[in-house]
Amino acid sequence: MKTLFILTVAMVLTGGFACQAAAASSGLPPLQTVAAVDLNRYLGVWHEIARYPNSFQRGCLESTASYTLREDGDIQVLNSCRDAGDGRTRQAKGRAWVVDTASNARLKVSFFWPFRGDYWIIDLGTEYEYAVVGTPNRKYLWVLSRTPVMDDAVYAAIMERIRQQGFDPGRVVREGDALRKNGAQ
Repeated sequence: MKTLFILTVAMVLTGGFACQAAAASSGLPPLQTVAAVDLNRYLGVWHEIARYPNSFQRGCLESTASYTLREDGDIQVLNSCRDAGDGRTRQAKGRAWVVDTASNARLKVSFFWPFRGDYWIIDLGTEYEYAVVGTPNRKYLWVLSRTPVMDDAVYAAIMERIRQQGFDPGRVVREGDALRKNGAQ
């Protein structure tokens, strides 16, 4: 199960490369990232508040992402969730690295070599209390928070900002709503 989860993540992220060309021809403007990210402040545990449904998180509840600095300067990634079917913890370990050192907002992430995908920080709270991560082809999107619950007004403002970036807020599934709406997508 763990290997299947990691392979699925890797395949989906790899598909992002082909989709980037499609996004460029879709008429959408280039995806804008935040101006600057202090990676030391970004490290730590993030709770998933919402996401676009995707195959590699099917059946996941209470998803978290933990980021720690590696000795080589890259970032260790540990994604975890509770399986909706059997309640067991599912995990995927990976590595992320900065590709835009001017802002630190564009990263690549890999869970299984040689597959890698984009991890672009497109919105970030001033106190690093929330973050929004997307891919330039707008196929993947995650809303993250330092706490498991997000204020509704903050969430609504984020939905408006992602709409302005070319994402569809109607596709976003909020944590807890996933089971009711999409069978834990």
